[in-house]
Amino acid sequence: MAVARRGAGRDGRPTLEQVAARAGVGRGTVSRVINGSPRVSDRTRAAVEQAIADLGYVPHQAARALAANRSNAIALVVPEAEGRLFSEPFFSGIIRGVSAELVDTDIQLLLTLIRAPRERARFAQYAASDRVDGVLLVSVHGDDPLPDQLAEMGLPVVMTGRRSEDEPVPYVDCDNVGGAQQAVEHLLGRGRSTVATISGPADMYAARCRLDGYREALRAAGKAADDELVARGDFTEESGYAAMRELLARRPTLDAVFCASDPMAMGARRALRELGRSVPGDVALVGFDDSALARHMDPPLTSVRQPTEGMGRAMTRALLQLINEGGQDRPHVLLPTELVRRASS
Repeated sequence: MAVARRGAGRDGRPTLEQVAARAGVGRGTVSRVINGSPRVSDRTRAAVEQAIADLGYVPHQAARALAANRSNAIALVVPEAEGRLFSEPFFSGIIRGVSAELVDTDIQLLLTLIRAPRERARFAQYAASDRVDGVLLVSVHGDDPLPDQLAEMGLPVVMTGRRSEDEPVPYVDCDNVGGAQQAVEHLLGRGRSTVATISGPADMYAARCRLDGYREALRAAGKAADDELVARGDFTEESGYAAMRELLARRPTLDAVFCASDPMAMGARRALRELGRSVPGDVALVGFDDSALARHMDPPLTSVRQPTEGMGRAMTRALLQLINEGGQDRPHVLLPTELVRRASS
């Protein structure tokens, strides 16, 4: 029967203590060398590295994380119901981007849905117990206190989107105002005279920005904003369907609609078809997202492309930088949008 070397681990591999003894330093000094701390002299670092080489020591990932006060996990938090998470392409794009950015790391991704205040409080308690090294927040509403709670704990946080123009928490967003302006300018340029919009929820800054872009494009074209041509949705297909019927009841002569999301445009298309309106003959239609839904609609949907996968990657890079480097920098990243023209307009 094999006998483990004195001081070795149960599997016979060299331990941190053996490295420390061989280098003539303390266990904490070895941990600092392994984790790249600058608080070690060149001479000591060389002695520890030589001891590691002599013993063939391989740091255990869990031990490294413990020594660095790390959990090697980050949380992706979505404060929405599971129905939206799995039905709307925006969320899948973000998740793909986050996962792609983590593929070459040792970091575990934890997906958490928050649908009620109790779940929010439970997650805040979980995060406060050092279970995660940082948090990615997606689809945050204006009154959500979680970003500030996490920031007050000193936990690195990055959001997709923001709650206001003066958002203090680090975020990655897209040019919502400019994208909406492009969409409405396109519809006006196609000769449409009565352009309506189906906006997103008023408590989300992205929705307010897209509504601002719609109104700015009308002003620039010398057209007065008309509240009868604005209906609210919540980014879902069913809300787009209901809003489209509402708009047609108010203004049967409208000839174009800008929808603040592709799922809402899909719902609007269904309502138009039921009411005997052709697209784009009677009503031109533009969405926002440029998701797979846009390409597969009948007719294919003109849509504002927001780089959801790129947003997921960018927010993950920003979070890892905050975790690894700390510092007072609070990254605020704004990515461009692009209008993709198809047969619906």
